[in-house]
Amino acid sequence: MAFIKRCRRHVIAYCGCYLLATAGDVVHVKNSRAESLPIVHGVDFQPLSAQAERVAQSLDLLGAPLSETQRVALNEALSTEKPAEAIEKIQQVLDPLCLVGVHINPESRVKAHPGEAPKRLMEQGWRVFLVKVHNEGGVTASLRCESPNADPVGDSSSGSAEPEQIITNSDVVQRWLDVSMYNKQPLNERLTGLELEYRILELFSRDRGKREAKLEFDVGQGTQDLGFRSEANILFQCEPSVIVQFEVVDHDGKPTIGQFTFRDERKRVYPARSKRAPPDFFFQDQVYRGTADEIRLPPGKYHVTYTRGPEYHISEREIDVPTGDSHKERFRLKRWIELAKLGWFSGDHHVHAAGCTHYSAPAQGVDPGDMMRHILGEDLNVGCVLTWGPCWYHQKNNFKGAVDALSTPQHLMRYDVEVSGFPSSHSGHLVLLRLTEDDYPGTKRIEDWPSWDLPILQWGKEQGGVVGFAHSGWGLEVPATTCRPMTYPCTTASAQTSTLWT
Repeated sequence: MAFIKRCRRHVIAYCGCYLLATAGDVVHVKNSRAESLPIVHGVDFQPLSAQAERVAQSLDLLGAPLSETQRVALNEALSTEKPAEAIEKIQQVLDPLCLVGVHINPESRVKAHPGEAPKRLMEQGWRVFLVKVHNEGGVTASLRCESPNADPVGDSSSGSAEPEQIITNSDVVQRWLDVSMYNKQPLNERLTGLELEYRILELFSRDRGKREAKLEFDVGQGTQDLGFRSEANILFQCEPSVIVQFEVVDHDGKPTIGQFTFRDERKRVYPARSKRAPPDFFFQDQVYRGTADEIRLPPGKYHVTYTRGPEYHISEREIDVPTGDSHKERFRLKRWIELAKLGWFSGDHHVHAAGCTHYSAPAQGVDPGDMMRHILGEDLNVGCVLTWGPCWYHQKNNFKGAVDALSTPQHLMRYDVEVSGFPSSHSGHLVLLRLTEDDYPGTKRIEDWPSWDLPILQWGKEQGGVVGFAHSGWGLEVPATTCRPMTYPCTTASAQTSTLWT
């Protein structure tokens, strides 16, 4: 119940209703925005019962089945000999599971309002809700749900050396949600056109605590009702997930950092890629964790894949995260070869901290600490982080002209240069390693660099650098006439013998 305190005689707008209050009165009113959804009458029983059964089956598949009481009540409604009563009973069973009620009027305008379902989510986890659709327009398009709170938390590279910060840190705070309509079998992808049906909505929360979300519904561009009535603003209580603490042991019993991929029983990856921030990257499934690190997971079963680069076996196992504040898991890595003891050292001479699909907003790439975590997690003896055109002026601040201080005796990291996105790029991209200076003489901006490669290569060599072309094999096709029998296979499909092109 809501209360209106005494006041002078006047009309008060309250929750969409106009109430007449007089001085000295205390008026008790039922909240007109109460979350019980109106019962829809005049629906054909047979297709509604079939759709309700498919909704129940879908909830089973999604791991959010009806309770035993709800299932019994639904079965009784579906087997009744009184269709009019059954239509109401079906709604009485399913409406309490509805987060939102959607009304589509005869002109296909969409209006939304909150439903009865408890407004509870799980930090770093997904929750399943129903959406009640009263479809007076007989629309058969897909029902869509969008939210500004589900917008991306990072932007991949635009190629600019000084990218516009189109996503700010304050934006990231508001973008805590992910939204998905479940339109797979046994449900239909589109609305059936029936006057009443139920759809399934899945919501993911990055955060814990109280969070407000704006959910916007439509059945196509321009179908939203006027006056923001297609929006439902809902305050959620996001329950904390479980802190999973790591103990990662190398083949020799020492603590280390490894590469991990977590998937739930529906193959969804954790942490959700759509809401990741460094050191976890949105463009890959794996994350890197070591002893004393942690990850937050909802209670449940997970399939874990873990390794540490190509010299290690890829191991797999199931873990069960119980309900509680924290949980500990121990992972032992298995190495199949240690090439460094044979005089061979693993390395990647072409790593980027910005550009390509990397972050350019809200941060311009990632910092050296994040890059070093990945180098350790892949067991690279040498990692060369190349700064290039995108985010150049920010990332070049990490250049030291020497091995980075975060390096270890077995794992070296350096920041150097790839000449890509520069005036000479049309002549081929260059990799410049072991530089002592990263600005070409007499230049302050990228545009000031030479427009061809030779002077840049000479300048790199003068510093004692290791220089050469990147991507030299891309698109290379050698005519069969240039092949002669040797040790290596020819690049042409027509060659029948082991050859080396000259």
